[in-house]
Amino acid sequence: MAQLLHLGLSFPAQPQQISASSSKTLKLVKSTHGSKISVSTIRKGSANGLPKTQKLNLEVSPHRAVSAVRLMRIEFGGAFAGLLNEKGKGSGKNEMAYVERTLGFRTRELNDQDLRLVTDIVGGTIRWKRYLDHLISSISHDKDISSMEPLLLQILRVGFYEIVKLDMPHYAVVDENVRLAKVALRPGAGNMVNGILRKLAVLKENESLPLPKVEGDDRVQARALATLHSHPVWMVRRWTRYLGQEEAIKLMIWNNSEPSFSLRANHARGFSGADLVTQLNALKVPHKPSPHLDEFVRVKTGLQTVIQAGLLRKGLCSVQDESAGLVVSVADPHPGEVIVDCCAAPGGKTLYMASFLCGQGMVYAVDVNRGRLRILKEAAKTHQVDGVITTIHADLRELPDSKPLKCNKVLLDAPCSGLGVLSKRADLRWNRKLEDMEELKKLQDELLDAASKLVNPGGVLIYSTCSIDPEENDERVDAFLARHPDFHIDAVDRFVPPDFVTDRGFYFSNPVKHSLDGSFAARLVRGS
Repeated sequence: MAQLLHLGLSFPAQPQQISASSSKTLKLVKSTHGSKISVSTIRKGSANGLPKTQKLNLEVSPHRAVSAVRLMRIEFGGAFAGLLNEKGKGSGKNEMAYVERTLGFRTRELNDQDLRLVTDIVGGTIRWKRYLDHLISSISHDKDISSMEPLLLQILRVGFYEIVKLDMPHYAVVDENVRLAKVALRPGAGNMVNGILRKLAVLKENESLPLPKVEGDDRVQARALATLHSHPVWMVRRWTRYLGQEEAIKLMIWNNSEPSFSLRANHARGFSGADLVTQLNALKVPHKPSPHLDEFVRVKTGLQTVIQAGLLRKGLCSVQDESAGLVVSVADPHPGEVIVDCCAAPGGKTLYMASFLCGQGMVYAVDVNRGRLRILKEAAKTHQVDGVITTIHADLRELPDSKPLKCNKVLLDAPCSGLGVLSKRADLRWNRKLEDMEELKKLQDELLDAASKLVNPGGVLIYSTCSIDPEENDERVDAFLARHPDFHIDAVDRFVPPDFVTDRGFYFSNPVKHSLDGSFAARLVRGS
């Protein structure tokens, strides 16, 4: 599977969970800032034998405290913005442990409304980070806000996002974020937040936010557009060059919109798209059937309801974009076939291909990451396709020499920039750099060469990415064909709707045109 190379730091070690059964009754006391604080006393088994305190602040806004801490974890700890467990909480039972370790206190547990706000604020703040930082810098008259205290900066970003993008009542936003800054940092930080947010509220009300104008030469315009639409400058310049400025702006607007998701019904368990619709109706989750694939249903909201209902846990369905499903359509798996999935983990396409084998044949799932392969194996059991999936832990580039494995169908869903999935991966735009593109193209060429050795004469190699960049897509295919003249292009028009077929016979989903993730696939047939 196309693995997005995450360039963040490692996760910090998880803090120890505090057991409610081992703590004495909470007792209310007063903090120096006037906030109500609850303190639990001794926690059994503490390493040094001293009491373990747990402070509970009942006046700080829970969703703002959690949002600020999650933003800290994403920016400095390498966490993913969309990290969710089955209950929809970013760290499960450890959510408040992260808050306590970062802020020095806990808040009350998040309710469903809090969770929705956290998801919205964290995702939105990351998407609009460049735009928000421009406003913070302009209003605070601090040209280098990177030197600002990290927690203070996150609190300001949250407040700016709430006022500018969520249109929350400014008096509530100011009051709550000031209180958070005072308790988590110090009174002076709260005073600073108060002054900056109040000035922002006045500027917004007067429609006079300090924003750049799109004028001047190409470089100056690219910088202005990068600020207005909150993307790295190099992406704006690249898309303007390939797409033109108007289409580049449309793409950035799509990337900044609230992402929608698709659910794939698992027909390997006898669960059809119609069955999935019935379940969604019962759960009162708004949905729309896919116009392209019978097993897929689109949902804009209510994903957490689906998760909590256990449909994913039971393997009845999975979250998978239609663009990925259409790549499987290009692979066209049939019962009895042997298929090699070269970069398989975490296995979305592997599972979908295996469901078409109807218990006959095999998908060899190859991946360099042993942990992700374990996840794939467990998912295969849940989806009841483990009988037709064999996992192989190996670097594909070394596999052809170390483990002879040839077949008539090979899928290489290559590691890529992920520029087609930026609406869902809000943090990826800030982790990806221009220099990464050259490294990725080199890796894609090496993986294509290795994958080609697994293809029997007359067999097919499917090369796919979740990128919209021609240098990762068409150009990689051209470079491969120049090195391997025994392969030729097989048009995909027999496998996907014509609207997804390019002039050269490749599959391509355009986020703006198709309202799906951007993806690409080419069928390359080896001569007999």
